[in-house]
Amino acid sequence: MSALPWICRSCARAMRPLHRNQSLRYASTATSRLAPSLIARAQSIAAEHDDLQKSLNAEFDRKKAKRVGELRRVAEALRNWDKVTSAITELSSMVDDPEQDADLAAIAKEELEIEESKLDDTERALSASLTKRHAFADLPCLIEIRPGPGGLEGRYFADSMFKMYKAHCARRGYQVNVVKYELSDGAGDSSSSLGELPLQEAILEVASEGAYDIFRIEAGMHRVQRVPDTESKGRMHTSAVAVWVLPSFAESTASESDFDDPESDFYVNPQDVKIETMRARGAGGQHVNKTESAIRMTHGPTGTTVSMQDHRSQQRNREEAWRLLRSRIASQRVEQREEEAVRLRNSVLSKTQITRGDKIRTYNYNQNRVTDHRAGLDVFNLADVVAGGDNLDKLMDAATQWLITTEIEAVAAEEEEKQKVASGTKKT
Repeated sequence: MSALPWICRSCARAMRPLHRNQSLRYASTATSRLAPSLIARAQSIAAEHDDLQKSLNAEFDRKKAKRVGELRRVAEALRNWDKVTSAITELSSMVDDPEQDADLAAIAKEELEIEESKLDDTERALSASLTKRHAFADLPCLIEIRPGPGGLEGRYFADSMFKMYKAHCARRGYQVNVVKYELSDGAGDSSSSLGELPLQEAILEVASEGAYDIFRIEAGMHRVQRVPDTESKGRMHTSAVAVWVLPSFAESTASESDFDDPESDFYVNPQDVKIETMRARGAGGQHVNKTESAIRMTHGPTGTTVSMQDHRSQQRNREEAWRLLRSRIASQRVEQREEEAVRLRNSVLSKTQITRGDKIRTYNYNQNRVTDHRAGLDVFNLADVVAGGDNLDKLMDAATQWLITTEIEAVAAEEEEKQKVASGTKKT
């Protein structure tokens, strides 16, 4: 297909053709800023995709169909990139040809500018397609929020973060369920001047598909800097709130997650779990005092403990506790595999690991500023951020782009290392 489909055939014949042995795909790489190793990897994956697709067209095979689905993202991104870079090569040839008709060269120059403006987006999409998609990317998620160091002030801000994510989900139209919302017993009925309550722990389920991929960049330590209501000398205090983002596995989708498969990340052997019943704490009247509806589960091999008392029914608390336990253990298993992969791969990859100890964002009330330390982005509208507004979108988008960029660097470094090893093997 011509880069200029709207040019008449006689004009198109005036275009200077490429050399017979010159491939458009390889000729166009001169205009690209992508590492050759990334392009080579994409071409290899696309070739595998096309071969498998031909095989499927002849005879259906479930494993091949699944593999084709996994590779399609790269194949389509490479196809779009090829289209743009090939167009740039053709149009550049027309513009640089001294024998070219002046009017046609002017039209080609305008079209060239349009195609070059598309190059950044297609390169970014191709690079991102080469990064490994997270195993839980398409699943709903659980957002766990707990106060870190900072005493009562940390508990207050934890409540603000809970409300921030809840409001954000409402604005974006995500389906949300409050799995757990527990206030601190020792704080009494206190509240901040902003209406914040002393939160002990909260768990918010974002039940929309793909929520894990959206919110996983929020996992880590969120730091708040502000003057507490009780501070008489106006000194600023620093507190922290820990956020975990876990995949959510509904019982209704057990056939997909396969809780009974010992090879599954989601499998938990009931014999490894100690289950205790107890009376719930906090408000609740006679029900709390007379009924042992609260559940605590402890997974022996990992020491993971979950407790649930939000529901009056012991059975409902038991179901929610099992679901939370599976999510935490599955997440731990994936983290362990990723940590092992980090030790085996180039050190660049370690930058993409978002662990629970990272201070990923700072909320500075005195300066009306929120800083995402990974993306290096400052937003000067703190009220809108904590209200779950558009500025929170900016921070999350920037952090997501940072993650994609570092993952792309890791893929490029890995490919270059493979080429070095292959080159050394050939020499020997």
